[in-house]
Amino acid sequence: MGLVDRDILDRAELIMEKVNAKVEDRKVVLPSRQAAREARETGKGNEGMFCGAAIELRDGTIIRGKNSPLMHSASSLILNAAKHLAELPDNMHLLPANMIEQVTFLKKEILTGKMISLDLEETLIMLGISAISNPAAQLAIEKLSELRNCEVHLTHIPTPGDEAGFRKLQVNLTCDPEFSTKSLFLGD
Repeated sequence: MGLVDRDILDRAELIMEKVNAKVEDRKVVLPSRQAAREARETGKGNEGMFCGAAIELRDGTIIRGKNSPLMHSASSLILNAAKHLAELPDNMHLLPANMIEQVTFLKKEILTGKMISLDLEETLIMLGISAISNPAAQLAIEKLSELRNCEVHLTHIPTPGDEAGFRKLQVNLTCDPEFSTKSLFLGD
């Protein structure tokens, strides 16, 4: 993204080369890329973009997430991880469909956004609201603190809402140097 000088990046690459390390040595890199490939193969992505995410839980379990028209890969990743930790069925929906519909309506029709999929920060807020009437969502929320200091990798540069959500969850985040959208204006 150009946030650091090129010489800093070159030095980091030199250090990695000297210690014979590569990006793929992180256990979450290849599973996140596989999730993106699966999104492409199944046509699950969003507007021609196929993103994947992976997290390594404290016990070494790898959980993955993919993007869709309704959610960023970061959102599906964290919901999948929380369901795993809470021992909830993978096919259980933690966010009510009518709540998702209303938020996407607001984002598209009222706020005139082009991207209606939910970023991680929005998803966490909706999960908190859902917990008022959904005990499974409450269980999932209670497990979120177990994600602290876990390793996460995205196949794309996180959007501001994804980055904010990950920062608040206090995970160790890395990403591939790809944008998650074809638009340079992420709010569109």
